[in-house]
Amino acid sequence: MHFHTTDLSDAHGDAVQVAEPLFRHFGQHARFAGPIATLKVFEDNSLVRSTLETPGEGRVLVVDGGGSLRCALVGGQLGELAVNNHWAGIVVYGCVRDALELNAQAVGIRALNTHPKKSVKKGEGSSGLAVQFAGVRFEPGHWLYADEDGIVVAAQALL
Repeated sequence: MHFHTTDLSDAHGDAVQVAEPLFRHFGQHARFAGPIATLKVFEDNSLVRSTLETPGEGRVLVVDGGGSLRCALVGGQLGELAVNNHWAGIVVYGCVRDALELNAQAVGIRALNTHPKKSVKKGEGSSGLAVQFAGVRFEPGHWLYADEDGIVVAAQALL
């Protein structure tokens, strides 16, 4: 898929949302896009793992981690699950770890930062609901486009 978020933003104006530039890039794919699947968790990545164990079918997993900078929600093992199960990418409003491993994996990942501490595993969280962060409302089924310039979200596929 060839696109530039700058072109999408210019062409579609107010019909698309543009995320605030809060995210660092991880993974081999700087550019990725797909329909959105959502999770809302806080310092617990159990639901992230169980979701990435399912077929991604080219979707982008958007994880609202509450912006926590106290632990990581995605690491090398979960990045590998994303690749193996055909997820196009992961956007984490929180931290990741195992940055060297993630950067060697054929997936696109955006996160606020890195953190060496793992999350708890209580199985808490919600899936399939609209989440909001970085000035954008992420809704399941809407489309996310990410590249070197940022993240654009649209109600439908733009390409």
